[in-house]
Amino acid sequence: MQRRDFLKWMGAGAGALGAAAVVGTNISTAQDHTMPMPANPAQQATGYEEMDAHHAEGVNTFVANIGQDPTFWRTPMEPVMDGNVKVFDLICEEIQWETMPGTALAAMAYNGMVPGPEIRVTEGDQVRFNITNTMTQSTAIHFHGLRVPNSVDGVPFVTQPVIIPGETQTFEFTIRNAGTHMYHSHHNSAEQVTKGLLGALIVEPADKSREPEVTADYTIVMNDSGLGFTLNGKGFPYTQPIIATLGDKIRIRYMNEGLMIHPMHLHGIPQLVFAKDGFNLPSPYMCDTLNIAPGERYDVLVDCDEVGLWAFHCHILTHAESSMGMFGMVTVLIVNEA
Repeated sequence: MQRRDFLKWMGAGAGALGAAAVVGTNISTAQDHTMPMPANPAQQATGYEEMDAHHAEGVNTFVANIGQDPTFWRTPMEPVMDGNVKVFDLICEEIQWETMPGTALAAMAYNGMVPGPEIRVTEGDQVRFNITNTMTQSTAIHFHGLRVPNSVDGVPFVTQPVIIPGETQTFEFTIRNAGTHMYHSHHNSAEQVTKGLLGALIVEPADKSREPEVTADYTIVMNDSGLGFTLNGKGFPYTQPIIATLGDKIRIRYMNEGLMIHPMHLHGIPQLVFAKDGFNLPSPYMCDTLNIAPGERYDVLVDCDEVGLWAFHCHILTHAESSMGMFGMVTVLIVNEA
């Protein structure tokens, strides 16, 4: 969807984002809004006019930012081939990361981004991960959900030493199990993971006969604490929408890398939950709100059978909205007419 089409939808009175989103502002001038949402969303508005203006400003900013962050939906990292081995080089860095423009926070990142690069491989692949630590503290890496030899499980002083500053460790193994998995630090992890040492590790099955046919495949990594409430490293209004066409079937992979539960609620269209922690469920089920605990991964299918702008957010409301407007764990599913 082009930005002008989003504006047309808003002008047509689509109510998925709430009436407050279009009160007291001209949404057609959203491109001209440069003021970010407050750094502290818990701050209280003093009257309904101010409250409405802050809510509208956030939506205007979201609209203006559509398509402006091409890395929000990660492009899979290309491996370097060493014979038949897929090699991935990951560098642990201490950086400043903006969850929104003007809000730079001390972060820890793989290859300069939060989350780290999305890694996609296939069941049966031989892989090698070279992990280089340029930080001022030691770290480790754990391949969460993957079945690996104990010697590369990534738990310091249990299976191997820490990766000290200035050192590189290598992890090589065969990919044994398909599914939606993660990689992250397993050393001082309450700080390192919530500050950004995390990423998606998706394993395609060798036999794709049980895989659903989909129009598009999206990964949403939830995080909290160290960098605030974020989806793929950003907080609303600087998240990006999922854009689909009527009749599309999309796959969404949820990954909770935070310290809190996050019930993800999609307005208007149900979600078919068909896999958990990389395993297909024997009995898929429908829901509109899916509770995702730390460390869990869920795969859902969404049949885009209803045109409109559908709010999509964590339903612990203090993770998503205050009197100063929506923030944090909020995005939108846009379903266009065919």
